Amino acid sequence: MSQPTEHSPERPSGRAVPTSADVARLAGVSRATVSYVLNNTSAVRISEPTRQRVREAAEELGYVPHAAARSLRAGHSRMVLIPSSHVPVGPLYSQFFNDFQWALRRLDYTVVQYGSVGLEAEEAARAWAELRPVAVVSLGEVELTGQGVEILKRSGARAVITLGAQRVEGTHALVLEQGRVGEVATEHLLETGRRRIGVVVPEDPGLAMFSGPRLDGARRAAEGTGATVVPLPLRYEEEAAAELAARWRELGLDGVFAYNDEYAMLLMRALQDAGISVPGETAVVGADDLLLGRLLRPRLSTVRIDMVLGRELAELVDRAVREPDAPPVSRSLLDSRVVRRESS
Repeated sequence: MSQPTEHSPERPSGRAVPTSADVARLAGVSRATVSYVLNNTSAVRISEPTRQRVREAAEELGYVPHAAARSLRAGHSRMVLIPSSHVPVGPLYSQFFNDFQWALRRLDYTVVQYGSVGLEAEEAARAWAELRPVAVVSLGEVELTGQGVEILKRSGARAVITLGAQRVEGTHALVLEQGRVGEVATEHLLETGRRRIGVVVPEDPGLAMFSGPRLDGARRAAEGTGATVVPLPLRYEEEAAAELAARWRELGLDGVFAYNDEYAMLLMRALQDAGISVPGETAVVGADDLLLGRLLRPRLSTVRIDMVLGRELAELVDRAVREPDAPPVSRSLLDSRVVRRESS
């Protein structure tokens, strides 16, 4: 049996791994041409027929460029690492992150989601740094510190971007103004004459980064008005909602900001089942402006959150990678306004 050569390494199954030299021979071009075509290099002019021959040869052989070798040539990887979410962020944020990842792919970045459950601060930063990403986009579920940012940059990360309630030193910060969501919802309830307002606080600990600031915003809106804000811990379960609805008249609430549309729908159904009219006895406001909320009866009032486009965030990542010495920027990611419908 022949031994695998430097140019023809062998897979564990015994089949030779195709190389760029194999692609070059089959396409009748040089290895440099193969590299230019498969790495989408625009600095060298190559005819479209030649490009097509190289792509067809690579496909026939099952050849895939080696990411590490590509990174060595470029001086950095094209990997953008995103710590995977381990909390239910909801349809609005899920769609945003899907759009963001598609936009990164169109800019020729490889998006890697990293399972970071159980990791904290510098431990998480060291784990991410091992993969040598060119950029890290942290969603705030794992606390990123200034020391963690330094670890990432020393490992070769050209850009570190955070999405959260506050800025982290050394990062490009997209600040999620969650407090404003609770504030505008409560302002709306006050304008409709409600004076004892409940604010749903999901019991899922992973949502505290959203629910805490929203409760604070509700309290700010009520300051000096004579109104009362009552926190309402709630699990996302029908039984928990029914238990809360059974105590509703005892609590004496005439309005509720239900954290988001999903919790609002859960609670509103429980209130109706308990014989509490909406909005007659209690006005209900959600957040996220989901389609399902418009299909309810009564139609759900909500806070519409206008987020920055995923494409815009991807372009920020690209600029930060190309200009690693540029000073960090900070901007708000959310703009919130109430859409009044029948539930309030």
